[in-house]
Parts: sequence; structure tokens; C-alpha cells
Amino acid sequence: MTVPDSGPGSPAALGSPVRLDGPWTHRDVAANGARFHIAEMGDGPLVMLLHGFPQFWWTWRHQLTALADAGYRAVAMDLRGVGGSDRTPRGYDPANLALDITGVVRSLGEPDAALVGHDLGGYLAWTAAVMRPKLVRRLAVSSMPHPRRWRSAMLSDFAQSRAGSYVWGFQRPWIPERQLVADDAALVGELLENWSGPRPLEEEAVDVYRRAMCIPSTAHCSIEPYRWMVRSLARPDGIQFNRRMKRPVRVPTLHLHGSLDPAMRTRSAAGSGEYVEAPYRWRLFDGLGHFPHEEDPVAFSNELISWLKDPEPDR
Repeated sequence: MTVPDSGPGSPAALGSPVRLDGPWTHRDVAANGARFHIAEMGDGPLVMLLHGFPQFWWTWRHQLTALADAGYRAVAMDLRGVGGSDRTPRGYDPANLALDITGVVRSLGEPDAALVGHDLGGYLAWTAAVMRPKLVRRLAVSSMPHPRRWRSAMLSDFAQSRAGSYVWGFQRPWIPERQLVADDAALVGELLENWSGPRPLEEEAVDVYRRAMCIPSTAHCSIEPYRWMVRSLARPDGIQFNRRMKRPVRVPTLHLHGSLDPAMRTRSAAGSGEYVEAPYRWRLFDGLGHFPHEEDPVAFSNELISWLKDPEPDR
């Protein structure tokens, strides 16, 4: 079911700085008790694109056009609390965020989708593939290990724990939110620059992400999933989630990673295939950092589309 853009408190009004013009169509979709902004383009099998931190749907602008040209219905959604989607007071645990994604798939009238997730979006894509396997046709993850690998690396690998120090810093109350929006979200620009490889993101793109972070409540909502990921480590809900993620992924999986990613080390991501009982392909992009889909969008899109079109992807 789709929801019209209306009202001063609607996602459309809140998210006006992120409804950027292009060949895509913007609309809101109701799912899992909230409204989600999507940008969509093309016709064919659904490919759902899931952004990471500190970005929003626009990070997939290159892939939207490439996928549509290749014969797919490409949809980039804003996660709960980000961009043009609802900013709810709760619901930022990965299980609920994954239900947001699969709920949008259902609301779009599709039987299933190929999920493509980057960073936090990748974490949620892994989760959705385990929780709602019938709704996930294929899985492609960039710059993020399987949740159990992420947990292990952050707790037992000092180098990864240091590389992910921003996650630990997010556990403080209120201070991270203020830091993210200070000086027109200057910290967002610093993170994007520090996490990129030798090919930095375009200055225009950085400015767009900074403006999006300054939308009221976005900084808080962006941080909440990371707070849950750490604070739940020793809680029953976190332990139960970790056990639940032992279930193997049973759909073809493409795992993409930049060799120079400073935020998520290669050795932290590698090995996630042990949780996949289906064809699994690992692709390392030489000379790219944490944002391979933006640092080299042509190479990334070609790899993704070639894999999507492969009827029997190899192991």
C-alpha cells in the first residue's frame, strides 16, 4: 500500500532536502507500522537497495539507473529514522528494521526481492535473509560482515574494534547526536573522507549527506541501531538475536568489499561465507575504501548486475 505525500509532519515534508530530482520516482510506502520513503526506477524483478551510515537512499543513485537499464525494478529505500522515512521513538533493533525492509517488499506488491545492502543496510540484509527467507531471492552485501562475524570481530579483534571506535563512541547519551550535527554536520564530511579510499566522494555528494543529517531527529535515529548492537550484547534480546543468526542463509549471496576499507577490515568481513548454505561469491575491489558503490560505481554496478543475471552463480 502506498501513502500520499501530504501534511507538514509527513515524511515528505520532513525529508524535502533528500527528495532529490532525477529519473527516479519518489513516493511513500506503509509497512511495519511506519511510512518509508522510496526512490524507484525501472520495471522487472525487484532489487531493493539499502543504505548505510551516514547516508540515505541517494547513495544508490548510480545503481538505480544501471539496474533499471538492465531490466530490473530498482528501489532505494530510506531506513527507519533517516531521509524521508518516519522517525519513530523506538523500533531500531535489527530484527524490527529487517521487518521494515521485508514489509516494504510486500507493500510494493512483489513476491520477493534481491536485497543489496551497504554497511548498516548490509547488516540488515543479512538479517532479513535469515528472518524472512521466502521474501529474499538473492542477497548482495557490501562493506559489512555477517552479524555474527561483526560481533566476533568487534569483541575479539583489537584492530577491528579500533577501526570501529565510532560505534563505541555512539554509546554515550546525547553527545554523539550533537557532534554529528555541529557545524552543519561537518563530522559527516570527515567520516566520509576518512572512510573512502584514494577516490574520495564528490564534494557535492558530501554536501548532500551533511544536509540530510541535519534534518531534525535524524542524527539520533541514525545512532540508535548501533546503540542496540552494543548495549544488547549481554542482554537476553541480544543473545537471542545472535543465536537466531546461526540459521544459515540459503539464497545465492554476493559479498563485496573494498580492499582499503578502514572502517570494516577485510579480514573481519572475509569468512562470512560460513553462514551461507548456497552459492557464495566474494569480490574484493582493489584500491577502494568503504564506499565501493560510490567510489567506482561502474565497476560495482557491472559486478552486481552480472551476478544478478547469472542463473547459476558459482561458489
